[in-house]
Amino acid sequence: MTANILLVEDEPAIQELISANLTRAGHTVVKASDAETAEKIIHEALPDLVLLDWMLPGISGVELARRMRSDERTRPIPIIMLTARSDESDKVAGLEVGADDYITKPFSPRELVARIKAVLRRRTPQATDDVVEFGGLRLDPATHRVNAGATLLNLGPTEFRLLHFLMTHPERVHSRAQLLDQVWGDHVFIEERTVDVHIRRLRSVLELTRHDHLVQTVRGSGYRISSEAPV
Repeated sequence: MTANILLVEDEPAIQELISANLTRAGHTVVKASDAETAEKIIHEALPDLVLLDWMLPGISGVELARRMRSDERTRPIPIIMLTARSDESDKVAGLEVGADDYITKPFSPRELVARIKAVLRRRTPQATDDVVEFGGLRLDPATHRVNAGATLLNLGPTEFRLLHFLMTHPERVHSRAQLLDQVWGDHVFIEERTVDVHIRRLRSVLELTRHDHLVQTVRGSGYRISSEAPV
């Protein structure tokens, strides 16, 4: 499981220690020492997860978390708060502004990596390497293979990411804009109709094993993957 992680920590030694351990675990780490820099980084491209120190110079980590949760674009990003505060009231305050988890310093690198994995699995399952099964399809992110029974389906990289996202969010309708953000990245500026092209390619491959009916068009709204017959 690998993820693009934004680490917002103002203590250089702690920042380097966390960054080194997360890189060793296979993650890509972007570092910021204050909330203002973090906001600029997030504006350029959304990370998969934010590790956010409570006490930052200028804008606090709690305030940055509050801003992220009030913005529709950044609201889905998982946040783990890092802090030396251990009082229950402080933990509650961090969770109430929208943090997904709360780790009290000092903590072991193994615990941090495990917490990150748990949060990603819960909030952004498409960012994990967990095998996904739905409607007779089996998708393995680690080996980049999709099987329908004994048949190996040959998907292009974009169709693979698109199917992975849909399979990890079954029965939910996603607009073209949402799919562009989640599959292509919100920093990539391409026409929304590009999604339609890749949906057609995906269905064309799934048609070989009669699984194309799983990927459904919801008129006026977008696309979903569903095991139920389309209305």
